[in-house]
Amino acid sequence: MKNIILFDPETRNQLLPFTFTRPVCELRVGILTIREKWELYLNARGSFITQDYLTDKFPIQIEADNYIINGSILPTKKLCDQIIALGNNEAILHKGDLIAARINETQFLNLIHENEIDELKGSEVISPDFLQITHTWDLIKHNPAALKSDYAAITKIRKSEPLSVSNRLIGDPSQLFIEPGASMECAILNVIAGPVYNGRDAEVMEGCLIRGGFALCAHSTLKMGAKIYSDTVVGPYSKLGGEAGSCILMGYSNKAHEGYLGGSVLGEWCNLGADTNTSNLKNNYEEVKLWDYDKRSFVKTGMQFLGLMMGDHSKCAINTMFNTGTVVGVSANIFGSGFPRNFIPSFSWGGAAGFSTYQFEKACQTAELVMARRNLMFDQEERDILSHVFEQTAGFRAWENTRQI
Repeated sequence: MKNIILFDPETRNQLLPFTFTRPVCELRVGILTIREKWELYLNARGSFITQDYLTDKFPIQIEADNYIINGSILPTKKLCDQIIALGNNEAILHKGDLIAARINETQFLNLIHENEIDELKGSEVISPDFLQITHTWDLIKHNPAALKSDYAAITKIRKSEPLSVSNRLIGDPSQLFIEPGASMECAILNVIAGPVYNGRDAEVMEGCLIRGGFALCAHSTLKMGAKIYSDTVVGPYSKLGGEAGSCILMGYSNKAHEGYLGGSVLGEWCNLGADTNTSNLKNNYEEVKLWDYDKRSFVKTGMQFLGLMMGDHSKCAINTMFNTGTVVGVSANIFGSGFPRNFIPSFSWGGAAGFSTYQFEKACQTAELVMARRNLMFDQEERDILSHVFEQTAGFRAWENTRQI
């Protein structure tokens, strides 16, 4: 089995708030995370070159023979073939940026400890047909293609579990795949525009209307009567209800009740209260702008439909309204009437009436309770990551020296 090491590229800051708490390759786009895609395509085991404060949770594994790969790039067969063909001390470049390299253990240790390496023999990508995630909105932009590609890779030469007769399928049966342990009853499934994937031990409750492409990952639930439009991915151990389209839930997150979620990405451990709604189209139909942490300003996205980007451990109360192109950081708690601002820093507490700082210890207490519900421990690794994010994002909280909640 090959040893692949996925590194965070310089564009990592453009993928905040999601990369505050994970390496770039741990982003989910399509059914799988970027790391999981590479592991599947290359029959490999993956580890990480990432930020120092993330290395306890996401360590590096160095072996005698190592393939270093840009963690923002989605694999294709052509690109994988070119990577497999690399000799030692050879690299693949695209427009001067490193895509992949093959180096031995000695070279790798020199790279880490001496910040230098023998000159690599570089070659350009033979067929640059790959997709790359360089901004948060790329997750939405490339999700349709990634979902279809993942579906083909996951289901290749495999047989789906049978579809219960209580369901109605519209389209080619090969575009529906049900994993062992999954359940689905009294749903209407349209797979003409894209596939529908029901993961292991996932449940589609009665009355759901699903238009592919759609993926419900392992141990997740689609609530009764949900209306799901194309290009939606529900990561593992999540719940989705109401109306949703063109969305990604990274995992362990819930939007379980009525309300609309469109053109949005939720990190892990997020929860949207009942009747939360997102706008994904401006009233004047103009291009949506999003907050860019690297530039510390709002930037053009080139997209007309974008909703909410919410970092890990953030929550909102019932009847919350998010305006078009809203970015919420890590461990924010949002409540109250009216539209809150379009950029809500990490560890914010409040809403349209104003914000104060969510005390770190109280945020950790909530995280511990939430993770315990999934039989997971909020351990020192998790606490240290949140502590770093709390300190790193203090400058975005203009009220930092005032009242805290």
